[in-house]
Amino acid sequence: MSSPWSRPATTERPDASRTQPGTNGHAANGHASNGHAANGHTNGSSRPGAPDRDQAADFARPTGDDGSSAGARNGSAPAAAPSREPSVALAGAFGRPEGAAEPLQRPAPAPAPDDRPDDFWDGDAVADPWRDPGAPVELGAPAVRESGPGPDRRAGGPKLSARELVFGRRVAPSALVLLVVLALVVGAVGGLVGHLTAEGADAVVDPGATLAQVDAGKERPAGSVADLAGRVVPAVVSIEVRSGTTGGTGSGVVVDDRGDIVTNNHVVSLAATDPRATLEAVFASGTRAPARIVGRDPQTDIAVIKVDVADPVVAQLGRSGDLRVGDGVIAIGSPLGLAGTVTTGIVSSLRRPVRLDAESANANPVIDAIQTDAAINPGNSGGALVDSTGAVVGINTAIRTLGGTDSSGQGGSIGLGFAIPIDDVRVIAESLIRTGSFTHTDLGVNAKSVTDGTSDGAQVLNVVQGGPAARAGVLEGDVVTRVDARPIASADELVVAVREHRPGDAVTLGVVRGGRPLSLQAQL
Repeated sequence: MSSPWSRPATTERPDASRTQPGTNGHAANGHASNGHAANGHTNGSSRPGAPDRDQAADFARPTGDDGSSAGARNGSAPAAAPSREPSVALAGAFGRPEGAAEPLQRPAPAPAPDDRPDDFWDGDAVADPWRDPGAPVELGAPAVRESGPGPDRRAGGPKLSARELVFGRRVAPSALVLLVVLALVVGAVGGLVGHLTAEGADAVVDPGATLAQVDAGKERPAGSVADLAGRVVPAVVSIEVRSGTTGGTGSGVVVDDRGDIVTNNHVVSLAATDPRATLEAVFASGTRAPARIVGRDPQTDIAVIKVDVADPVVAQLGRSGDLRVGDGVIAIGSPLGLAGTVTTGIVSSLRRPVRLDAESANANPVIDAIQTDAAINPGNSGGALVDSTGAVVGINTAIRTLGGTDSSGQGGSIGLGFAIPIDDVRVIAESLIRTGSFTHTDLGVNAKSVTDGTSDGAQVLNVVQGGPAARAGVLEGDVVTRVDARPIASADELVVAVREHRPGDAVTLGVVRGGRPLSLQAQL
């Protein structure tokens, strides 16, 4: 016997089309289906069989009702369930406590008038597809609105023309008056701002102002740096030497109207030793002219080249013997390839013996230099050193660097430049132009610089047999301290002192031998 709490396997209905108990709702042509016998027995299952009458009365659909309680599918109203007392099982499960006067089942309600709405369903409930299980399925619009702003559905009014605005009587006269007043106010404010701005501008600018008349530039007197540079720069040329991918630049001074140019030997030495090299002179006007070497003197670093140019500007040569320490000088040349560069300074020393870099073992380049603090840099070599009258008093040759004396242009100016005195250059250049060479005087000794703490000199290391020193009685170990009236403090100074004289000249040598001073006569 089934418990009142268990759900029956199926509900027995008066409709003969319903399935019989024990088939789990499916007809099986008399065969067992889903573990139940087709004849209504459970084949050993504990599932209850057909419900008893009390259960059928309590839980079965009303007679003639086979659809939802909203009404039959054919449109007829469901039959009313008979009013009866609940079964014992239903009353035991859901009944009121003892003594309660209200029964479990509500009494059948009295028929409502036709115009009174039903408590739960309105008149169109039967035709509502949401309440009709047999309503077909239809696809509709998506339930969520697509993202993005929707179209602006605000209705736009008609636009008014100026004629309609003024004469069409579509705008109130008070609104027109207000617009006119606002326009006048805006115009007045704009005019006031413009007036104030114009007044402020008038305080800054003055249309009638004129600049004061300036005096003409001051006259550059004769002897000024500008005057001297204007006269000498055209006579100084840049010299360019090229051999394949190598080369160099220097400077030169035009010394005669035939096109002879004095420069340094180290400037043109590449062109003299390399047959592929080319040699050009570039004038201040920009004119270029090929040049050829006239002669060289490696002992004094003097060379002369020649160009074929009509009427070149010729430099005026002065006298270096007239210079004094402190005299103003101007250096003109092409330092670092910058043609026509002018620097100024003073003569900081005279007759300064300077040994230059030798090109060969046979060369002994020593110059009796003019020392100046005018800026001289690589490329100035061969350029002019000019005095306060515009006359060339020296040929710039070397600079003192932290590594020593440099005549090859591998350093920078530190305020110590050296030039060959023009008195020596004139003699050597004339000999090179006339003969292509120059012969130096020689004493016939090799010496080194020495000092005893109180005096300096040049100590003789060896004497050339049959030379001027040997004939004068000079011995090895003698210390030469004077040549004529010129004191000798080093071996380089002995060389330049001898070269001041011409071959055949007789000089007096001051010598110290064994601590005793001697005076010897030598013919150079």
